[in-house]
Amino acid sequence: METTDKIRAVDVYTEMTPNPESLKFVADINLFPNNSADFPDEASAKDSALATELFGFPFVKGVFIMNNFVTVTKTPEADWTEISIPLREFVKNYLEEGKEILTADFKPHVSSTQDESTVISKIKEMLDNYVKPAVEMDGGAIQFKSYHDGKVELMLQGSCSGCPSSVITLKAGIEGLLKRMVPEVQEVVAESE
Repeated sequence: METTDKIRAVDVYTEMTPNPESLKFVADINLFPNNSADFPDEASAKDSALATELFGFPFVKGVFIMNNFVTVTKTPEADWTEISIPLREFVKNYLEEGKEILTADFKPHVSSTQDESTVISKIKEMLDNYVKPAVEMDGGAIQFKSYHDGKVELMLQGSCSGCPSSVITLKAGIEGLLKRMVPEVQEVVAESE
């Protein structure tokens, strides 16, 4: 007699990110579709069993979950050549067992409740259409926080948070795009947490 409790086969592969401290673990199933969950430290991971268990590894410094991937940020002294395979196997096994990823209590970060002006709508449209897809491919996310007096404030998550090239991406890439497409924009900055 066969058991009805079958483990679903899940494929997980890794992708490098521009941040040398972060690695993206991509699954062939959705983990948190159309939303993101950023856990920059163990204390913030209380609403994610997956993130909490990942923080059990002594070299895990941050966890970011979005769509079909988990981005893990490691401590500087850890070496990806030694830890990427055990982490990939852990994520694969965790997903195959069908364990809870986020609790029902988890509330995704909501953008600023600022009035939706035409300028803010244009900024969000540019971010959604041109910036977010590229950033997600690199294992991170970017969220609109606010716009005031020509200054756009964004929140960097996942591999983007703490990435050495994020300043270049922010200033040369995102700021340049927004200044060209939304003339009211004078500056783009990352939220300081």
